[in-house]
Amino acid sequence: MAKRVTIDDVIRIDYDKAYRAITDFIRWFLEDTGLKGFVIGVSGGVDSATTYYLAVKAVGVDKVQALILHDSTVTPKEDVEDAKSLVKAVGGALHIIDIAPIVEAFTSAIPIYEQSDVVPVGNVRARVRMTILYYYANKMGRAVLGTGDRSEAFLGYFTKYGDGGVDLLPIAPLLKSQVRRLAVRLGVPEGVAFKPSSPRLWAGQTAEGELGVSYEQVDVVIHALEDLKMDVEEAAEATGVPIDVINRMLYMNKTSRHKRQMPPSPSILEVVRYL
Repeated sequence: MAKRVTIDDVIRIDYDKAYRAITDFIRWFLEDTGLKGFVIGVSGGVDSATTYYLAVKAVGVDKVQALILHDSTVTPKEDVEDAKSLVKAVGGALHIIDIAPIVEAFTSAIPIYEQSDVVPVGNVRARVRMTILYYYANKMGRAVLGTGDRSEAFLGYFTKYGDGGVDLLPIAPLLKSQVRRLAVRLGVPEGVAFKPSSPRLWAGQTAEGELGVSYEQVDVVIHALEDLKMDVEEAAEATGVPIDVINRMLYMNKTSRHKRQMPPSPSILEVVRYL
């Protein structure tokens, strides 16, 4: 019988070590690239809050420019207020931009646009945010700080060239449940640390509602499969997560592989023959 694996096993990590490793990495990146600092989108959710606080701890608040890139047609006001409070708490620089007019201009220019295009327009929002972040980064001589975690990366739960379009991913080694606990240790309010996750790409969207599985289930399964090297049957028995849910997670992982890789191309040796 497989050893029982619970969320308590997942969150039992050395958070002091995680903090040191991530802040060291952030400092190293800045020194290695010679850039002047970072730009980050702060959404009011746990991942961006944690990444923002870690960057501030690593290089100082003056080197971390925060942007709130909300869409007034879909972003809950409480998310904007949470994001503002997070930045205000550390005295950070903040610009607030409503991307709704940009999204509207984009969709109004596309001949095939329809009001039912919820997912394509949601991805436009993510890519508009990426474009603005890189505008700031280019203008200020900074890098775009990514906020994705290990759980989202495994499932491919991010927009290619949207929130996936970044220069570094400091919290990528951490599962969502681990990010939440580290956030609290950093001083992120529990209301933000344990807020239901959502990319807010359309009204009413929540990550767990869209995925059809809780992040705690996602995290124990990833821990069982990748860290403990269990097969699917063992992971199902150990975690109590049904096999069909685990297989759905693995399907999402497989079909999103292209998001985690550079675009493929033919081999140079197969294409180029010098005469």
